Amino acid sequence: MRADKVVVYVEGPSDKSAMDILMAGIMKQAENKGTKIELSFLKGKGPLMNKGPKRAANDLIKKPNYHVVIMPDLYPANEGGEHETVEEMKELLKGKFNGILKERRVKDPESISSRFHVHCFKHDLEALLLASEEELLDYLGTKETKIKWNEDVEEQDFTDYPKKIVKQLFEESGRNYRPTVDVPEILSKVNDLEKLMKRCPQCFAPFVKFLESFAE
Repeated sequence: MRADKVVVYVEGPSDKSAMDILMAGIMKQAENKGTKIELSFLKGKGPLMNKGPKRAANDLIKKPNYHVVIMPDLYPANEGGEHETVEEMKELLKGKFNGILKERRVKDPESISSRFHVHCFKHDLEALLLASEEELLDYLGTKETKIKWNEDVEEQDFTDYPKKIVKQLFEESGRNYRPTVDVPEILSKVNDLEKLMKRCPQCFAPFVKFLESFAE
């Protein structure tokens, strides 16, 4: 796939720093092919869900060779509109985006909407930390924990969502979890992106493959 630029809007600074670290190789390869991949954040799920489609429309209407990705957390459910599943979230955001195009009476809305993409973290960014179990526990200075979580980390639910589990792991180690500091430190130790993709096949792997399409 070819584009001048791909803008990925995420919720916050820890999401941005995580993706900047994990996608550095892909971003470099894409740039060598003529596509710049840029991460930006909108300070929370609500702002991303509500303002993201408008920002995407502004970008895509003005720039015919741009692609835009909106990438919120699935958790918490129903923030920014009614949704409890990934599919419902995608439908909600695409509906908001297409509604903006209709209001603006743009020409060829199908061409513009084809460059608007929705991905998400299921249920949140911390799923990647649980998927990086070895690096996470090493960072906490331990090799084992009494805290349990679903081996398929993307199958954690709205009650025991990944960020809640990560906070418990830090508390067990006598530490406070600081996402903007701890996330990049932990993920910078991950040398195997394929491992994360295999452990997060539902949402994270498709996002990585999407970005890889601009690096081929």
